[in-house]
Amino acid sequence: QPAHQAGAGRCACARYNRAMSFRPDVTVAAIAEQRGRFLLVEERIEGRVVFNQPAGHLEAGETLIEAVVRETREEAAFCFAPRHLLGIYQWRHPRGTDATLRFAFSGEVSDFDANRTLGTLDEGIIATHWLTRAEVAALGPRLRTPLVLRCIDDYLGGRRLPLAALACLGPSPPDEAAPP
Repeated sequence: QPAHQAGAGRCACARYNRAMSFRPDVTVAAIAEQRGRFLLVEERIEGRVVFNQPAGHLEAGETLIEAVVRETREEAAFCFAPRHLLGIYQWRHPRGTDATLRFAFSGEVSDFDANRTLGTLDEGIIATHWLTRAEVAALGPRLRTPLVLRCIDDYLGGRRLPLAALACLGPSPPDEAAPP
């Protein structure tokens, strides 16, 4: 008897129908390492002080690469040059309320903008830090999500995917400054 007639497909179809309303937050993260230390931001989120890579949400009209460059400048005051796609990570909050699809990039930072003080960085940013893997691991529950350490471990493990693995198709968003 074929699997779809034996009932195997019914269970899977029900699962797929529930998934149709699933909308994870699409985020990007910058993994920058210098001399064995990784760039992290200390931030206040929902009343907690946590550590994360420079990261944030993909905004309408931007590519993933544009988003990670923007987020690194906004949160850490560095210019980020992505070199590789480190990985694509799906994470669900243990409370089951939030889900994230994170595109993590490894690359180099430069051109620190000393004029960007804590008051001009993204809301909630307390400080930036350069920490070793051991120092990051020691933060334990103070990491925003398990993705922080997982991305560092994948980087240290040599994971590198070409940026060409990403494609942005479709028309460019309309220029908001252009007259109608």
